[in-house]
Amino acid sequence: MEAVTEGSWGSLPLPLSPGVLRALRELRFHQMTPVQSATIPLFMSNKDVAAEAVTGSGKTLAFVIPILEILLRREEKLKKMQVGAIIITPTRELAIQIDEVLSHFTKHFPMFSQILLIGGRNPMEDVEKFKEHGGNIIVATPGRLEDLFRRKAEGLDLASCVKALDVLVLDEADRLLDMGFEASLNAILDFLPKQRRTGLFSATQTQEVENLVRAGLRNPVRISVKEKGVAASNTQKTPTRLENYYMICKADEKFNQLVHFLRQHKQEKHLVFFSTCACVEYYGKALESLIKQVKIMSIHGKMKHKRNKIFTEFRKLPGGILVCTDVMARGIDIPEVHWVLQYDPPSSASAFVHRCGRTARIGNVGSALVFLLPMEESYINFLSINQKCPMQEMKPQTNVLDLLPKLKSMALADRAVFEKGMKAFVSYVQAYAKHECNLIFRIKGNSQQGWGLSLFSSDNKSIVRQKKLEELKKEREENQGKKKFVKNKAWSKQKAKRERKKKVTAKRRREEGSDIEDEDMEELLNDTRLLKRLKKGKISEEEFEKKLTGNHRLKAETVED
Repeated sequence: MEAVTEGSWGSLPLPLSPGVLRALRELRFHQMTPVQSATIPLFMSNKDVAAEAVTGSGKTLAFVIPILEILLRREEKLKKMQVGAIIITPTRELAIQIDEVLSHFTKHFPMFSQILLIGGRNPMEDVEKFKEHGGNIIVATPGRLEDLFRRKAEGLDLASCVKALDVLVLDEADRLLDMGFEASLNAILDFLPKQRRTGLFSATQTQEVENLVRAGLRNPVRISVKEKGVAASNTQKTPTRLENYYMICKADEKFNQLVHFLRQHKQEKHLVFFSTCACVEYYGKALESLIKQVKIMSIHGKMKHKRNKIFTEFRKLPGGILVCTDVMARGIDIPEVHWVLQYDPPSSASAFVHRCGRTARIGNVGSALVFLLPMEESYINFLSINQKCPMQEMKPQTNVLDLLPKLKSMALADRAVFEKGMKAFVSYVQAYAKHECNLIFRIKGNSQQGWGLSLFSSDNKSIVRQKKLEELKKEREENQGKKKFVKNKAWSKQKAKRERKKKVTAKRRREEGSDIEDEDMEELLNDTRLLKRLKKGKISEEEFEKKLTGNHRLKAETVED
């Protein structure tokens, strides 16, 4: 591990408390990183900060340590139900990770209680837990925190609890806004006191974050920590110890190259990024069947209850493959990741940087590889200009097994796999069409090669379909010029209904042995109709008698004739 340091903890202008120093020794953090040495003194001296630093540079400790020191220096100690600090993150996984880091410190300070508020579990459990144990420090995702602010009816008045708030931290602030949490953040900020310290931390600062800085921070100090060294330019956004590679291969070779690479590096730990949840489901299943004796796990944003378990389990593994979406691209610290593989290029250049940042963290060595189609090669130049990412080419491996027939046979044998594949392809096309670099990533030049899918579930069906098409074409040619006559049909069904009613009535009379003639029955029906109209007030008594007499007179004249 390279010493990426900026002085010892004892060199800070304000001395750290013994409990914090003890926790740092236990975690073996003997020196500060540049972002920590720049941020901690300012945050501890009650300044608002907006910090930008490359991924894996130690931003978590840059706000965890000041939070503890500010709360320890409070004149009035926090009570059980008072909230002194809130840390908001975009994903559950990042919240779990920060909560774990924080717990290493709070175990030395039993006067502070901490609580984790994330989705994927019953909100009432969080309400009961908060009421029972309190939460001086909250680590939360925006959706769940906003939900708990509105749970006053359940006996939790969180708005009153945060009146004692000293510190608010927004980690991965740009991602919080990208994921559509802006409305939730504004709702949360309305509940919080204006007199507080606020910190924004991210690897990339966007215009939206700039707007949030102006709205939520008071006279903020801007901190921008860049990589230094021979290999790094002034604005390089990836760690200097990261080896970044790209591979140009055709669509029908891409999956074969991925499997070959993973088979060659079985003993190492990999993250494999795909563009959509459906792609993770399909390719995760495919990799499980094609790569043996390796632990393969899948994780994406649409998983509800399994995500936390999968994430925690993979972190503990010495080696394995995690197939994932960009839900794992931000702030996640998984120990000893050797390779980050990007099967699908990300939707934005900043997301590329965050994906790569899952390896080569805190001075460790790591590598990243992105697979590109020949028509996407100009993306390399775009990244070098836009994100200052130095890239090296890795040539495709030769004599690679063609696994697409096997992938296709899996889809044909199992309807569920076939449907997953079709959903994955459709979602991939939709995501590809929305890429920010649509001049490079053109959907027109893409194809379904490399997916191991046929448009039909069997070749026989395709042959039958072709035959039917030929027969229809032939029939159309034969009938060309001939006029088809269609028998006129009545626009109303009332006539047929009346005929059916008459038949039913005649049948009933025959069965009952009635000797009433059809003419008499018709007369009786007419009289009944007149009586109903009289009862409903549609005709007067005079009209009724007149019409009734008229009907009978008409019948008598008919009989005489």
